[in-house]
Amino acid sequence: MNAVICLLLGYLVGTVNPSYLLGRFKGVDIRKKGSGNAGGSNALILFGKTAGVLCSLFDIFKAFLVIRLTEHLFPDFPLTFPLTACAVILGHIFPFYMKFRGGKGLACLGGAILAFDWRVFLILLAVEIAVVFLTDYICFVPTTASLIFLVVYGIRTHDVPGVLLLAVAAAAIWYRHIVNFKKIRNGTEMKFSYLWRPKEEMDRITGGDGQE
Repeated sequence: MNAVICLLLGYLVGTVNPSYLLGRFKGVDIRKKGSGNAGGSNALILFGKTAGVLCSLFDIFKAFLVIRLTEHLFPDFPLTFPLTACAVILGHIFPFYMKFRGGKGLACLGGAILAFDWRVFLILLAVEIAVVFLTDYICFVPTTASLIFLVVYGIRTHDVPGVLLLAVAAAAIWYRHIVNFKKIRNGTEMKFSYLWRPKEEMDRITGGDGQE
């Protein structure tokens, strides 16, 4: 029963997608505009920096808070953290009311890492800031962070079932980023430098016609 509650709470909280809901409020499906991702990065592109930051923070803290909640409810259950973390990430990526096509899991992964250990969160944050500036692509952040955290969690806890659960979440994150790697190969993936040179980046992707 503990496991079922962790899974249900994690999944249901994970499905609450502020970027998608904001888009619906504005009359658009965020998955059909901009980068096509129902997450904070696309909210930033479509609705501005404030909206993007707020949506990302919401996704981080929904993961953090639901993990803290289940840890409070089941402090002695050894799989509380990995079950809830996996479920909230999967809920964000595969929400039932969005026909299982949601976001890509980066912010929820960040929230899970923050709930695990704030020091690990800060170290990984510094590492991934370096990654994004070296590569100029956001998609390398969740894919590398999910693997690094998997290793860190395994070393810190020696929890084999927990590692396997988190591996499921990591696999889902990688699965959702396959399209980004294909776009990088084709030269159509939006770079992180879009934030300070949006016109140049849009011209690069669209061939200079200014259309999506």
